Amino acid sequence: MKPNTRRRKLLQWLGAGTGLAAVAGSRAEPVDRELFDDPIHRLVYQLNKADPDYMEHVLFSVGAILRKYGDEVHLVVTAIGPGLHVLGKKPGRPIPRLVRQRVSSLAAYGVSFHACGNTMKSLGWEKEDLLEFAEVVEIGADDLMLLQEQGYSYISW
Repeated sequence: MKPNTRRRKLLQWLGAGTGLAAVAGSRAEPVDRELFDDPIHRLVYQLNKADPDYMEHVLFSVGAILRKYGDEVHLVVTAIGPGLHVLGKKPGRPIPRLVRQRVSSLAAYGVSFHACGNTMKSLGWEKEDLLEFAEVVEIGADDLMLLQEQGYSYISW
């Protein structure tokens, strides 16, 4: 399989930019997935707990899959219930700085983060309360189902 070298160069550039952004304290912009070919693999993770160890394990797995498959995978993390706080600009639960940095870094490398609209309503959150790269879906469980119907494999912890 021939890798998409245009994407790899962009990701290398973004990686350098992400490192600089972390040093400068600014946020990296998400990758526009439409610039690239359809991936061979599709995987959606459910993130439904605010426990820091749980979040670390899920995000580590996302990163490991991204490192292994690179351009050949598209990853989605659907945050529902207490897991939604990881996508909040001002989370209502304690989210470790390392977890927040990892989420931003993964988003910069093309991982999509979906926020459950139902959970947002229960918290009184609006789109503006989320990190810039988060995409709002109406119902998180529905998002998981629809992505599976589109060929995404499903991972739940």
